[in-house]
Amino acid sequence: MFGLFFFILFTPGATEFLCTSPDLELSYTFCDSTAHAFMFNLTPCSIMNTSIWKAVIAWVPRSDISFLKVVFNVWYDGANVLHWKEVLCSGADDEYSVCGTLKGETFETSFDIKGARIKFPKGLYNILIQAFSGDSGDSIVMCLNFTMTVKQDAF
Repeated sequence: MFGLFFFILFTPGATEFLCTSPDLELSYTFCDSTAHAFMFNLTPCSIMNTSIWKAVIAWVPRSDISFLKVVFNVWYDGANVLHWKEVLCSGADDEYSVCGTLKGETFETSFDIKGARIKFPKGLYNILIQAFSGDSGDSIVMCLNFTMTVKQDAF
């Protein structure tokens, strides 16, 4: 048995809708200047009574991933509410499956996002995820701008 993934070469600035439901709308755009071979899926499409989301990513990086730093920013109704950065791959004793992926090689993974600790108030969330192949800010390998609209309070 084999899995079949198809990739869509996204045009920069074009919005890709992930899902819409009575309580949630989620979409993303690429924020850098070139198109990507990329697929992202999130289930269920709900913020209410959901403690774990299942995420699936398939990606073909444009450079080798021996070093990878991720910067994650979240804005809620225009205010920056979270800034987090982490080195995921350093080239030594790396624990993440993306580490060591070669340029042009397909990287596929699935993981859980645990949200039980967070009650999302109704409103507009902008989530910027940037990935860098070097420690400086000029070696970007991926930049995604997610828009999440929570349509009703979760509490």
